[in-house]
Amino acid sequence: MHRRWIALALALTFSGMTQAYDPPRTAPAPHASADASDENLWLDDIDGAKPLEWVKERNAATVSKYASDQAFKTLDARILEVLDSEAKIPMVSKIGDHYYNFWRDKQHPKGLWRRTTLAEYRKDKPAWETVIDLDALSAAENENWVWHAAQCLKPDYRRCLVSLSRGGADADVVREFDLTTKTFLKDGFSLPEAKSQVAWMDEDHLYVATDFGPGSMTDSSYPRIVKEWKRGTPLSSAKTVYEGKKTDMSIWAFRDRTPGYERDFVSRALEFYNSETFLRGKDGKLTKIDVPNDAETDVEREWLLIELRTAWTVGGKTYPSGSLLAANFDDYMAGKRELVALFTPDEHTSMSGHSWTRHHLILNVMRDVVNEVHILTPAAKGEWKSAPLGDAPALSTIQAVGVDADDTDEYFLTVSGYLQPTTLYYGVLGQGGREALKHSPAFFDASKYVVSQHFATSKDGTKVPYFEIAPKAMKTDGKNPTLVYGYGGFEIPLQPMYSAGVGRAWLEKGGVYVVANIRGGGEYGPRWHQAALKANRPRAYEDFAAVSQDLIDRKITSPKHMGMMGGSNGGLLAGNMLTKYPQLYGAVVSQVALLDMKRYTHMSAGASWMAEYGDPDKPEEWKYIQTFSPYQNLHKGTKYPPVLFTTSTRDDRVGPVHARKMAARMQAMGFDASFYENIEGGHGAAADNKQSAFMNALAYTYLWDHLR
Repeated sequence: MHRRWIALALALTFSGMTQAYDPPRTAPAPHASADASDENLWLDDIDGAKPLEWVKERNAATVSKYASDQAFKTLDARILEVLDSEAKIPMVSKIGDHYYNFWRDKQHPKGLWRRTTLAEYRKDKPAWETVIDLDALSAAENENWVWHAAQCLKPDYRRCLVSLSRGGADADVVREFDLTTKTFLKDGFSLPEAKSQVAWMDEDHLYVATDFGPGSMTDSSYPRIVKEWKRGTPLSSAKTVYEGKKTDMSIWAFRDRTPGYERDFVSRALEFYNSETFLRGKDGKLTKIDVPNDAETDVEREWLLIELRTAWTVGGKTYPSGSLLAANFDDYMAGKRELVALFTPDEHTSMSGHSWTRHHLILNVMRDVVNEVHILTPAAKGEWKSAPLGDAPALSTIQAVGVDADDTDEYFLTVSGYLQPTTLYYGVLGQGGREALKHSPAFFDASKYVVSQHFATSKDGTKVPYFEIAPKAMKTDGKNPTLVYGYGGFEIPLQPMYSAGVGRAWLEKGGVYVVANIRGGGEYGPRWHQAALKANRPRAYEDFAAVSQDLIDRKITSPKHMGMMGGSNGGLLAGNMLTKYPQLYGAVVSQVALLDMKRYTHMSAGASWMAEYGDPDKPEEWKYIQTFSPYQNLHKGTKYPPVLFTTSTRDDRVGPVHARKMAARMQAMGFDASFYENIEGGHGAAADNKQSAFMNALAYTYLWDHLR
């Protein structure tokens, strides 16, 4: 469970979030952080009859007030039309000789896992072969399956481990699937529902990290033991490879099956930004890759890449935070420290990701939150050659990724912007230009709007960038309904991307849409993120307030007409803007949020984020955490703007209890707090397109009703 993947999953808003499910749960046992004065502890019983009755009553009230008229139904239908559109780009990944895609539309609400050839994919309407029909499978097995992933065994790619979730949380079941016969194997590898990590060793062996019974999971609700499991034997007989501590975040193992470079690795995440990776020898001996624990490592063929989160002095040289370093893996493990800096950030740049092809490394770099792509090629004597692949159009995003690092220098490239529908290109590095394969349709008339980038000055003098999408004919009279969106956590940047939902639900009505690139995110690499960690978390909220105030000073809007929205960590942002800066907003929407920071480490997967927020069970850390815990910072007599809390019963990552309790306390205090909890959907708050359309339509309708 790579921490970058976890962070991305946390950051995505629920219209595009990975969705998953958790089995029925009961009220947690009391613990040290339980507050005897907390009148809403009874809502912790997630599937209890009384709490669910409370949920249904609040849901009904919210639907009656905001989701029952014709205007809402029209918007709901228009958002669903986008999500179900057959004209969307079917993004693919290469597995063997085919290109695979998971697809949902009106006829297939749960989705199809399907495949085609590159020749067919080039066509406007490719011929697809269905591999798994999730709707048919759900009907046959009387389950509400939600797709998670498929992991296929190379080099022949005949067998796959398919992960499916019931109704939508992070916990899933794993079943072995045959790509040749397109059937699940009756006697194949199979794991019951859990937050598992599995990986192929060979056709008859797996690395398995799962719930092996009492004591086998960490406090963060992830596996702490990884084992080697042989085909045809019971899971109980699997051989332990590595056992971490209960206080660790998670443990997993995998085999790199790149031909000629087969290696086994074990990873131990001590906390979110602190991990150890070991090379596992044929004798089972583990040798730690000697890099800083907060660095990310990537091993590809002969190369070791090291991405630094803090400055590192090695071999007599200091490399700054945010650098990407390369070394020969075998030489490095033998003790040599011959490193090459492939990327070094400056005040305006940071790395947003990298991807391998057979002979090249693709670097996606941000300059003031706008992408540029560089191609690096290993040369003689440890040198690397660099050449640009292309820059993004003004205020948009360009991203490239290798198609198959084992066999080819092919790559896919996407270009997207707030007003620019995504275009997918295909090319081969070293062979000249690229071809446009697919164009996403325009779902709204972008010619009426303009995108601009601005910089607000935060409380400590830091310049904070933000993007503004507004009507060309906008009057700067302070009366424009304006929605400010933010996230600000886990080193995740918010980059320009096309959103048909924003266009249809907000821009077409005459609203202004703003994305704030506040600290805590990854817009300027680790330094931007670390500036808002733990005791410095309020800087993120100061940044967001500065952006909001700048919009007022520029007469784009005013508090009466300005709202804000955020999900997950962004939902915590929303809770703090509500409680710390209520005078700035006319309405707030907080989605699948953390809100009770006193008890968050004891709720769902909360313990895994102590590196981000701190440990509230330590008095010295609770001292600063309580300053950004919205649930504890509600006060009678304060004038709060109207707020909508949305969540999901099946969210086993953040959990619905935060939103339940916050809404309950505010309502008891007499404040205007609306609430809606989707029974399905996991951390994405929606298990299919129909639910996603409803949740998005509800949020935008709520905001428009209060801000117009």
